Amino acid sequence: MNSAGFDKLYEACYMRVFSYAMTLAKDRHLAEEITQETFFRAFSKSGSFRGESDEVTWLCAIARNLFTDETRRQGRFAQMPEDAAAHGKGVEQAAIEKDDSFRVHMALHALEEPYREVFELRVFGELSFAQIGQIFRKTENWARVTFHRARAKLKERMEEK
Repeated sequence: MNSAGFDKLYEACYMRVFSYAMTLAKDRHLAEEITQETFFRAFSKSGSFRGESDEVTWLCAIARNLFTDETRRQGRFAQMPEDAAAHGKGVEQAAIEKDDSFRVHMALHALEEPYREVFELRVFGELSFAQIGQIFRKTENWARVTFHRARAKLKERMEEK
């Protein structure tokens, strides 16, 4: 891939890869590092792209591998960042929203794999079912079913609390 082609790829895919990295890392700085390293590796090894999937899917797979390597290297699990304070809202409303958000994240964190990751990829990473299926090396239908099961499990857990 030439430099101009890579620039177009970077501009077209940066936010989607960054969003996916944020979904995994839940830390802006780590997500930025993963995203930068993802594009560096993609550019360095562009000859290894076989075209069997969409470029975004390929980039997200690289990002996922980098995140896995990073968590293994540091010997820790991804942690949820603190939510920023809501601007322009009453203190009471901001506290209620923060509590609701925390409950959703707790329920999401309790989901077993692959439900949690599929849900995060779809909602936070804004990936299509076809792309999610490619990341897991499964079918698009598998991704749809897994997402809907994850959503049902989340809803059930939220209603319990």
